Amino acid sequence: MTENPVHDGPVNDGPVNDGPVNDGPASVGTAAGPLAGIRVIDASTILAGPLCCQILGDYGADVVKIEHPVAGDSMRGHGRSKDGVPLWWKEISRNKRTIGLSLSDPAGAAVFKELAATADVVVENFRPGTFERWGLGPDVLHELNPGLILVRVTGFGQTGPYAARAGFGTLAEAMSGFAHLTGQPDGPPTLPAFGLADSIAGIAASSAVAMALFARDNAPGDERGRGQVIDMSLLEPILAAVGPGPTVFDQLGEIGTRNGNRSSNNAPRNTYRTKDDRWVAVSTSAQRVAERVMELVGHPEVIAEPWFATGAQRAEHADLLDRYVGDWIAARTRDEVAEAFAAAGAAVAPIYDASDIVSDPHVRATEMITKVEDPDLGPMAMHNVMWRMSRTPGSIRFTGRPPGADTDELLVGELGMDPDAVAELRERGVVN
Repeated sequence: MTENPVHDGPVNDGPVNDGPVNDGPASVGTAAGPLAGIRVIDASTILAGPLCCQILGDYGADVVKIEHPVAGDSMRGHGRSKDGVPLWWKEISRNKRTIGLSLSDPAGAAVFKELAATADVVVENFRPGTFERWGLGPDVLHELNPGLILVRVTGFGQTGPYAARAGFGTLAEAMSGFAHLTGQPDGPPTLPAFGLADSIAGIAASSAVAMALFARDNAPGDERGRGQVIDMSLLEPILAAVGPGPTVFDQLGEIGTRNGNRSSNNAPRNTYRTKDDRWVAVSTSAQRVAERVMELVGHPEVIAEPWFATGAQRAEHADLLDRYVGDWIAARTRDEVAEAFAAAGAAVAPIYDASDIVSDPHVRATEMITKVEDPDLGPMAMHNVMWRMSRTPGSIRFTGRPPGADTDELLVGELGMDPDAVAELRERGVVN
């Protein structure tokens, strides 16, 4: 097994360009954090399930990543690579030990049952019925391990007329109302350029796991120690994120429309081009902030207008307000705009690309992006753990690992399987 450098403390010791954060070698399974001692089996792929498990691993869980022994996880082929090394894999599979295991083979399913018997959580994202077809349904797993939390991530959930459909984040982004509300008023519905629905579902799933673990370990009487099934669709979390459109339709019969970068709730709110050909975003959700913006751009007279008193009424006069704000911003550089808005107590932000993100002083000071030592690529920047905890901080102990890097350690070293039996399974392509 290839050892990766790890560390057990806070993720970063300095700004993103200060070099590796890992302090030295230790056991790959060593972890600190609120989930230390929890074992998670990640039998999922692209993207919600793996992100859920990444978050759990960041906060101390021992995550075991299941991959197909021949094809590997398809997540390895997503995104850019450097020298043949997949970059996204390094982050999404950090803090995960990996084993190649064919779940569709009865021998592989038998090995999976042994792993599940040692676990607190299993995360899978196969179509409904697939785990059952392989003899790994909830009834089987809970008989082996009554305390197991089984997270089932699918496009549309385990029940209902769409349950058997192929489910991808793009479909959830379309059906949630997100695409309908995104784009220019005279343009087509617009999809995000990244895995929005999957990411929201992955974060939601990590929260659901924490709730289920708490319920298992704190329930009264005979309920204590009992696991459960979490049915997590890609559609429901992004439905919540898009907002109260169904409620508005139910009560008022109104359907939202595309407003470009404007908002129907307040104005001025838009993106504006600066003198040096950069872009900034302005928000005026608070009334006093809206007043400060108009004072700053030299049009305090509009504040006295009756329609300026509420965000919704200001939005009806967005053309006028955007012209005032846009003309003022267009005459100044991005830095000049930022300084003036800060001095006025108004809300503005530069529109960043990746190079801007990694050099931003606030991002650097708060260590939102950190450097992690990788055995293939050396120090590499990636997102830090997602939230800061004062007493039980998360950590990045190692980056995504090669296929089958931990198969022997897990099967022989931890499950006690005979090395010859593992070698036979490897020869048959059941493990790698």
